[in-house]
Amino acid sequence: MSSIETPPLASETIFHLGSFEIRNTLIMAWLAVGVIFVIAWFARRTRYREIPGRFQTLLEMIVEGLFDFFSTVIGDRKQTRTFFPLIATIFLFLMLANWMGIFPGVGSITIPEAAEGRIINVPIFRSMNADVNMTLAIALISVVSTQLFGIAALGVMPYANKFFVAPWRDPIGSFVGILELIAELAKVISFSFRLFGNIFAGEVLLVVISFLMPYLAPIPFLGLELFVGFIQALVFSMLTAVFLKMAVTGHGGHESIHNVAHA
Repeated sequence: MSSIETPPLASETIFHLGSFEIRNTLIMAWLAVGVIFVIAWFARRTRYREIPGRFQTLLEMIVEGLFDFFSTVIGDRKQTRTFFPLIATIFLFLMLANWMGIFPGVGSITIPEAAEGRIINVPIFRSMNADVNMTLAIALISVVSTQLFGIAALGVMPYANKFFVAPWRDPIGSFVGILELIAELAKVISFSFRLFGNIFAGEVLLVVISFLMPYLAPIPFLGLELFVGFIQALVFSMLTAVFLKMAVTGHGGHESIHNVAHA
């Protein structure tokens, strides 16, 4: 009886473009981006008719549903319009990438490759978010964007005063500012490993279940992975929305998004 070959933690290199490594998770990321571009192209071709067809109606339902949801999270429709392109893109991209990770052929279409003196089968396609480098990149986009929105809304010095307070003026405020700065840095780690851990665990689960009980047994777990992929994308984008709301709110609770909206 053959042993179970669980997916490695690191993604695998498929080929090189010069000195740049093209990994199987990067290929899946490109495919997800390609699907989004195709959908956007077809949406553009509809020319946003006043009497929409089925495709335009579906897109409008998705966009309006997401906008209403994030508006309830942020609590201000004007702010939601400012943040919506970022948080909606993060949600749709992550959800699509997660769902594409369980497509037939992902993980099973392989090429032989020499490693450590033996030939192993390397999958050409692998779930994008099963690579911590991918989740780290999206986490950095989220956290850095949060800081930029906060600076644009409050100004450089008022925003910096959230984290850097003169200890001789306000010792407690200085300590709290340090904690908030550490929390901002911790967001990158939290975002990265929460998404990576859930997707990688699902990948391993499907491999184990398919090995122990092939064919019919994995089907319910595929449905579970669809649900997990949706929830993880929703949580990531919702937390980004919450952090954006907090970033543009000053110490006194006065929101300054007006400057961002007209930037």
